[in-house]
Amino acid sequence: MTPSQLRTLCLSFDAAVEEFPFNPETSVFKVLGKMFALTNLDARPLKINLKCDPDDAIRLRADHPDLIAPGWHMNKRHWNTVTVAGGPGKLPDRLVTELVEDSYDLVVAGLPRTDRLRLDRP
Repeated sequence: MTPSQLRTLCLSFDAAVEEFPFNPETSVFKVLGKMFALTNLDARPLKINLKCDPDDAIRLRADHPDLIAPGWHMNKRHWNTVTVAGGPGKLPDRLVTELVEDSYDLVVAGLPRTDRLRLDRP
């Protein structure tokens, strides 16, 4: 997955926006003011911080020890840093897409009911 594809994916969700609260290089993707992804799209290798169910986070780290790690500068129980593109053994685009979708869904699930009802996704 290229940086452009990753950005397009993150912005494809209902009410998703890209902001730069930390610096001009760090894209923060939010839904209704809550972050679901954080990345530097110019970094090599390309990495992204994504929210994750704590049990799934542990499993994913064990299954992909060189590509998925505890969230850098994040709550390590609830966030993973995912290497999107890099050397050999890169994660399949399908898995990266699922991880981004899961992060968005987890954040939406934590929104107040009235905000959730405004979104297209269940």
